[in-house]
Amino acid sequence: MRRIVSASGVNRHDHVLEVGPGLGSLTLGLLDRGARVTAVEIDPVLARQLPTTIADHSHSEINRLTVLNRDILTFRRAEMPDEPTALVANLPYNVAVPALLHLLAEFPSIRTVMVMVQAEVAERLAAEPGGKDYGVPSVKVRFFGNVRRFGMVSPTVFWPIPRVYSGLVRIDRYEVSPWPTDEAFRQQVFELIDIAFAQRRKTSRNAFAEWAGSGNESASRLLAASIDPSRRGETLSIADFVRLLQRSGQAATPPVKRDAAAQRQMSSDASATRG
Repeated sequence: MRRIVSASGVNRHDHVLEVGPGLGSLTLGLLDRGARVTAVEIDPVLARQLPTTIADHSHSEINRLTVLNRDILTFRRAEMPDEPTALVANLPYNVAVPALLHLLAEFPSIRTVMVMVQAEVAERLAAEPGGKDYGVPSVKVRFFGNVRRFGMVSPTVFWPIPRVYSGLVRIDRYEVSPWPTDEAFRQQVFELIDIAFAQRRKTSRNAFAEWAGSGNESASRLLAASIDPSRRGETLSIADFVRLLQRSGQAATPPVKRDAAAQRQMSSDASATRG
């Protein structure tokens, strides 16, 4: 758990949203760093016990802890005492991806994320375009920020010992987003991602034909976005999907002004595609 806390980079200036605190070992580590912690636990028994566990170890740290008995999939910004700056979570396999995407969208104040998930999920989140593990989660999480692996976690560090290995993934939100971040725009981009990976072995021209209205119109929109229509969806980056939406004329919101770094990033992705 010390490794997770260290990799998260959390310090006394942070307000951490912790998901799935369980018995509180990670919670104690976060509090030791001086951070304020809001721990969200779905199990009512564990949620009731956590403040007692923390108080038994340090009476001073309990003042920086808030415990909420909530389902993270329906957890909303208004339920937080104030805006979190970091997310540290131990996410179960069956809800890991939807929970992570929900929290990134719901809490734009979160700048850094450190999550522990099943090893296979970690591979998918951090996979690069064209790789065997690259898929919908890989692309969607990059709508929000940069993603990198932080190694494996042995089952022996847990009790009871699970049957699977876990992996650590860190996400750093873009300092300035290269694209609009409003919900309407995000949902349109995510729709294109879903279309592409529902038929991931098809060419982009064929995969987007229904969305565009015809194969020819699909090819035209792809070319306008500097994407070869013969490429498969599994090779497209998040910047490709954003560019496809924006240059199709279908975006719900107009492109935002970007700083020079964001402009260079989009231009670089377009040049790499043409190359």
